[in-house]
Amino acid sequence: MPDELPKDLLFCAPLIAAMPDPALLVGADRRIVMVNAAARELFNAPLVGASALLYLRQPEVAEALEQALAGMATGNPPPQPLEARMIQTGASQDVVLRVRIAPLTDGLGHRAMLITLRDISQIEGASQQRRDFVANVSHEMRSPLTVLSGFIETLKGPARNDPEARTRFLDIMEAEANRMTRLVSDLLSLSRVEADERVRPRDPLSASKVLHDTLAALRPQIADAGLEVSLADLPDAPLIPGDRDQLQQVFHNLIENAIKYGGAGGRIEITVSHEEAPPGIGGPALRIAVRDFGEGIDAIHLPRLTERFYRADAHRARAKGGTGLGLAIVKHIVNRHRGRLSIRSTPGEGSCFSVLLPLQ
Repeated sequence: MPDELPKDLLFCAPLIAAMPDPALLVGADRRIVMVNAAARELFNAPLVGASALLYLRQPEVAEALEQALAGMATGNPPPQPLEARMIQTGASQDVVLRVRIAPLTDGLGHRAMLITLRDISQIEGASQQRRDFVANVSHEMRSPLTVLSGFIETLKGPARNDPEARTRFLDIMEAEANRMTRLVSDLLSLSRVEADERVRPRDPLSASKVLHDTLAALRPQIADAGLEVSLADLPDAPLIPGDRDQLQQVFHNLIENAIKYGGAGGRIEITVSHEEAPPGIGGPALRIAVRDFGEGIDAIHLPRLTERFYRADAHRARAKGGTGLGLAIVKHIVNRHRGRLSIRSTPGEGSCFSVLLPLQ
C-alpha cells in the first residue's frame, strides 16, 4: 500500500488487504492507488501507480471501466457493480476471471472504484463439460435412431415383401437397438457412480474373489476370442473396503477392453500384488493389473482415455459396441474407493491398466 494515500481512502486499506480475491482501488485518473497481495500475485507486478488499463486492457473490461468512470464524472455512477469477463494468460493454462467494478461513493466524492477479480475457470470448465456431454449424448443417440428410422421406412415400403431383406434389416436394427440400450445403461451407471463418489464404501471384501467371479462371467467371450488368460493371484490377499458390484464393474470393463482391443496379442495377463506405500495412496494397497499384448495405444491418447465419449479409435470402438463411457465409469468408481487408475501403453507391444485400491 502506498504511504501517501488520501485520508478518505485510508479506511479501505484493511478491507482490501483482507479480501481473498485480487482487488484494486482505482482513482478517477484510471491509476491504481491500492491493491492487495492476491492482485500483485495475479499480475506479478507492483501495480500501484500504474494505469489500470495497462492490466485490464481487454475490450470488455475496458468498456466496463470507462462506463463506470463516465458515471462517476456525471455524478450518476451505476447502481450495481458492472461485470465483465477477462482471460489472464498463465504459465500452464489460461485463467478465466469475472471482473466486478464497483464505484465507491460514500465520503469519496465518486473518486474511486473498487475492482475485484474472481477465478471462474472451474465454473466455466464445468459448464463446457455439461454442454459437451449433452452434445455427445445427442450425437451417440442420433446415429442409431437414424438407422432405425431408415430401416423402418424401408420395411414399410420397398422391402415389405422381401423376406431376405427383412431378416437382414431386422438384424441390423437389433444391433442398433442394443447399442442404444448399452449407452443408456452406461449413462445411468455413470450417474449413480457420480452420485455416490463422495461416500467411501466400508464393507470388507476380497478383491481376488471379485476378480475370479468376473473372469468366470467373461469366459464365453474369452473362448470366442481364442485368448489365453493367466491370473497371478496373491495368496491370502487382505480384504479391502469396497463395493462389490462396482469393483466387479471395474474389472469387467478392463478385462473386456483387453479382449476387444488387445486380443491381437493372443494373451492377457492379470496380476494381483501388494504394495506398502504407493505414490498417492499414503498406505498399503492392492494393485490389480490387466495387461494385453495387442496393438497398444499412442501416447497422445493416454491422458484423455478416461474422458466421457473419448475414443482413441472411434470407428473401431463403435464397431465393437463400445459406448465411450466405460473408462469414465472406472475412473469414478476408483475415485470413490480412494484409489488410483494408471495406464501404460506402447504401440505394438500392448497396454497395461492398473488399479490401486487402499487396504484401509
